[in-house]
Amino acid sequence: MTFWGNVSLGFTYLSPVVGIYSLFAMSLGYGGPPMIWALVIVGFGQWLVACVFGEVVSNYPVAGGVYPWSRRLWGRKWGWMNGWIYLVALLVTIASVSYGAGTYIAPLLGLEATPGITVTCAIALIILATLLNLRGTKLLSVVAMIGLLAELGGAIVVGVWLLIFSRHHDLSILFNSFGAGEGKPYFFAFAAAALIGIYMYYGFEACGDVAEEIKNPGVRVPKAMRMTIYIGGAAGFFITLSLLMATPDIGAVVRGEVADPVSEILSAGFGPVGYKIVLIVVLISFVSCVLSLQAAASRLAYSMARDGILPGSAALARISSVRHVPVVALLVAGVVPILVVLLSLASADALTYIISFAALGMYMGFHMVVLAALRARLKGWKPAGKFAMGAWGLPVNILALAWGILGMINMVVPHSPTGVWVTDWITLLSALAVVAIGLVYMVIAKPYLKGNAPAGDAIPAAARA
Repeated sequence: MTFWGNVSLGFTYLSPVVGIYSLFAMSLGYGGPPMIWALVIVGFGQWLVACVFGEVVSNYPVAGGVYPWSRRLWGRKWGWMNGWIYLVALLVTIASVSYGAGTYIAPLLGLEATPGITVTCAIALIILATLLNLRGTKLLSVVAMIGLLAELGGAIVVGVWLLIFSRHHDLSILFNSFGAGEGKPYFFAFAAAALIGIYMYYGFEACGDVAEEIKNPGVRVPKAMRMTIYIGGAAGFFITLSLLMATPDIGAVVRGEVADPVSEILSAGFGPVGYKIVLIVVLISFVSCVLSLQAAASRLAYSMARDGILPGSAALARISSVRHVPVVALLVAGVVPILVVLLSLASADALTYIISFAALGMYMGFHMVVLAALRARLKGWKPAGKFAMGAWGLPVNILALAWGILGMINMVVPHSPTGVWVTDWITLLSALAVVAIGLVYMVIAKPYLKGNAPAGDAIPAAARA
């Protein structure tokens, strides 16, 4: 995989089109147009995390990302739990993104987005991504690059068109809440709206998941992670700006009178034919996003299985001699999300409960690494990779962890309480359930004792003793 192929993998995983288009209505409804500044704030916070990850991956450029990093920084148990949480989060996110794509695929095909059609489209998307991934890393790199170009090109073309031909406001609206959050301090409305940034700005860690498939990863992967933040953040900001300026009645969205402003904006701005062309670009974004998510999940499963700590490790760690990819791990990254999507046919609530864990699980996986890195620093770890922050390492690490804790609190706190505590706290409850299952398996099967891969060796021997 080339450097730009690596950037494309991270970018299409982050996918500003998927993130912004999916959450624009919710965020605008919560906080009004000033919600756009959340993209800047969250982008900075995640840049801090990317810098910490850059130092870690430069030291340990191995497949699997968060699992081997946390294992080397802290130890076997921490590595197992981080790998477990993140693997579940990735598999659930694949299902979530694929299910969300159904609302765009259906109108493109001239169909009504019924539950059955949405599930069928989601399954077809997962199967397509799996088949593409099974063809090998080179094709993954090419498709990711196509996804990056299509998404960036589409974002620029659509954004410029809307700003020129469908603009209804000037830049002053970016400081006008249009009544959002009335009756309580605006901070709370902005915090809820900030979820659009929190849910968008992850994916850059995927650059490190394929570290063993890149030349000179100690230099290229940290740079690719930061480049993903820069390009993805700029694209996300521009998409959001153009949509805000093209929203005819922002107040109606804030009051909840317009449920799907994105479709209305695109349909009015481009007409029936142009709207379908835009949907094709959006569909490419969804395909490349699922493709990148699957690649990350399969490399994580492979990395854990290579150390013998997953059920069926022998099969999961097997590499195709022809395509040089973990075939069984990729199939698992296809089958499990399909099963999750099928749950919606039995119970829409069941699907909601499961995918509510997705983004929080990502952040938990991130910041278990950030916390492990901070602990290792305080015990004497000195990053010795080709990317190092030197004296800035400790303060950046502390700020990154503080940012992550605030972000996770914002994700679990109910911003629109219903009065039903299970519904209000489902994100936290689902996370606790995943952690509990992992702990039970860890106590019973003791998977962390298997394998002889290095663990906890970032900390100097004297400190470990």
